[in-house]
Amino acid sequence: MAVVAVNTEIEKEARAHQDNLTKPRGALGRLEDIACWFASRQGKLLPDPLLPHIAVFAGDHGVCEEGISAYPSVVTGEMVKNFARGGAAINVLARQCGATLAIIDVGVMSDLSGFEGITHKKFGSGTANLLREAAMPQNQCAAAIEAGRSEAKAAIAAGANLLIAGDMGIGNTTASASIICRLTGTTPEAVVGFGTGVDENGRSLKVDVVRRALERISGKADELVLQEVGGLEIAAMAGFYLQAAESGIPIVIDGFIASAAALAARVIEPQVTNWMLASHISHENGHALALEALGLSPLINFEMRLGEGSGAALVVPLLQSAIALHSQMATFASAGVTDKDG
Repeated sequence: MAVVAVNTEIEKEARAHQDNLTKPRGALGRLEDIACWFASRQGKLLPDPLLPHIAVFAGDHGVCEEGISAYPSVVTGEMVKNFARGGAAINVLARQCGATLAIIDVGVMSDLSGFEGITHKKFGSGTANLLREAAMPQNQCAAAIEAGRSEAKAAIAAGANLLIAGDMGIGNTTASASIICRLTGTTPEAVVGFGTGVDENGRSLKVDVVRRALERISGKADELVLQEVGGLEIAAMAGFYLQAAESGIPIVIDGFIASAAALAARVIEPQVTNWMLASHISHENGHALALEALGLSPLINFEMRLGEGSGAALVVPLLQSAIALHSQMATFASAGVTDKDG
């Protein structure tokens, strides 16, 4: 299925409409660009208000056995339970911005089968150690991608017109750094950060692990990078993005892990980025490099490095404001205000 084309004619009409609103042309800066961006994606001169859906995909990572995380893998399952109970940052932000929220277990090591509030689509108890072998077999990676697609389809069928993917997985900054390095041609030293809070020695270890993982997969096709050094939750996020773009639904990209998933999705379908907005610039090393490679410009810089979809959820009110201003402000003609050229 192909990515839906952007309606460039509507975007031109939206730009003209912006120029006729009762303000100096360009006075609202990037808010004007955002409104026109949504007009072209919704195919409407005056876009509808946003109905966001956030899907947090969770999975564990075998590379944690190399000591690359400040937290043990058990924390993944514990945090997923916290999401299900409504106590995490993404729960607060989802409630605040009026988003529906789904928590999807695609590969958590802990057994969460009896816990309510979690969608159970587990394809294994975490990945293999990406330093030593492929993180997952091809069929498992494909199943995780399809799980992301399925979640996007369900959200769109329920009325969502904006999709956000969040992540939870101890060790996933190492997997994401490996993806970003490989798909941008950047060195591990420039991309690897401090993740959940490792010290300088811990970061040096992560750099070495990523470097050696990249050496292991050198010569392999980019199409294999996701299964070689990715994660089940990252694969699901990539599928989520692909389905959104193929359904003509805008996507807000969150932080470091989300940008790795976006790069992986672009390998599968290069046009997927036409449907992406970048929410923020993460405090994590390499995020700026990933966004630059994707051709995306972040909206805010609050030095965040949480994940969960938190940065993307945080900007939803800004996006709503951009659309409201575009749709509800008077024009010079309707307000009886003399334009500078009139």
